[in-house]
Amino acid sequence: MAQNITQPDDSAEPKTELKRVIGPGLLLLFIVGDILGTGIYALTGQVAAEVGGVVWLPFLIAFGVALLTACSYLELVTKYPKAAGAALYTHKAFGVHFITFLVAFTVMSSGVTSASTASRAFAANFTTVTGFDFGAFGVTGVAIAFIVAIALINFRGVGESVKMNVVLTIVELTGLLIIIGIGFWAIGNGQGDVSRVWTFEPAGEHGVIWSVVAATTLAFFAMVGFEDSVNMAEECKQPARIFPKVLLGGLAITGVIYVLVAISAITLVPAADLGEGETPLLKVVAAGAPNFPIGIFGIITMFAVANSALINMMMASRLIYGMSREGVLPPALGKVHKARQTPYIAIVFTSIIAIGLIAFAGGVPALGGTTALLLLGVFTIVNVAVLVLRKDKVEHKHFRTPTILPIIGAVSCFFLVGPWTGRDMVQYSIAGVLLFIGVLLWLATISFMKMQEKAA
Repeated sequence: MAQNITQPDDSAEPKTELKRVIGPGLLLLFIVGDILGTGIYALTGQVAAEVGGVVWLPFLIAFGVALLTACSYLELVTKYPKAAGAALYTHKAFGVHFITFLVAFTVMSSGVTSASTASRAFAANFTTVTGFDFGAFGVTGVAIAFIVAIALINFRGVGESVKMNVVLTIVELTGLLIIIGIGFWAIGNGQGDVSRVWTFEPAGEHGVIWSVVAATTLAFFAMVGFEDSVNMAEECKQPARIFPKVLLGGLAITGVIYVLVAISAITLVPAADLGEGETPLLKVVAAGAPNFPIGIFGIITMFAVANSALINMMMASRLIYGMSREGVLPPALGKVHKARQTPYIAIVFTSIIAIGLIAFAGGVPALGGTTALLLLGVFTIVNVAVLVLRKDKVEHKHFRTPTILPIIGAVSCFFLVGPWTGRDMVQYSIAGVLLFIGVLLWLATISFMKMQEKAA
């Protein structure tokens, strides 16, 4: 894939104040664990509703697009092994503070929409497994209660360590392996209908190609998470050496798992049934292994999506806190609680946005699609940035991706952002509102700083 992966000397490794403790094994588990989760557990049915039996195809295409962008991230993270990620690369490439701000706020927004998606998925599985009838309050009320619980945990300062991520990754992976095992055991015993795997059932009047494109915009949500690993660069041993193989290997593992899960699901459950509701994989378990305790799998699913919500809300609140400390958001958002030593105003701010999204923005498809939309926009910029920064030389050796890959990556990500994909317009509305809030906060900060200058 890469035309040049140079090996750095340990002495040439960029210095950092952080302790380098993460080796290739832990990094691989972090990457796999970050990608696995809400997307495949909650959106498999919605993807099937768009394309029918070839539900595996959009996941495969999404994997390809993610792989292109991952190569750009690899060049940048091994060139600039710092924790700031896309915002750092954007600032180095273009040097425009407002663009850097928009990228950082977009990444924050994607974290909130991802956590909101996970909350809806958690609530849907909770109500299905427990059988509780919450009436009109329903899934929305449970999801809001869940996000409040996440905020309280966040406020207490309970962080997710990399070693804890190992346990959570095993739980998430176990659930998906159960689905694959049930599917292939059923196929081996003549159950299900394998012929559905090759059946196109385009949604509406889109036609085959545009239905696959629309489904890919949803499936891409299942592939996001790999970009978070760049924030671990300063704590990795020899990042320029281990990142390329580990990141590409992690993507390949999750890609294979997703395709196998999709094949198992559609073999056992028709696309029309799979696309109803927000708990598609519970239907697969019930169809392929009716004696399997459905409650156990529901708990695994809730555990997987809860982890996604916690990680994303912690990321979002810390990013808001950091932007406030850098003077690009109001100072109040950077306040730290004296006793808990956590950014409590930023936690409240991001939690209120998440609650608003859960209550008014719709279900899992709308929120998950918005997360993919926001990150596809960021990935477009990152793919361009890697080309712009080719002129910037660094002293240490690093990964270099073939020039054609970021070009294709930028074009494909930009294409998937556009309305021509059949993307639900509500996703643009949600993204627009979030970015509008960010711009208002940025303008308020600028006005406040000018008033202070005049007063001085």
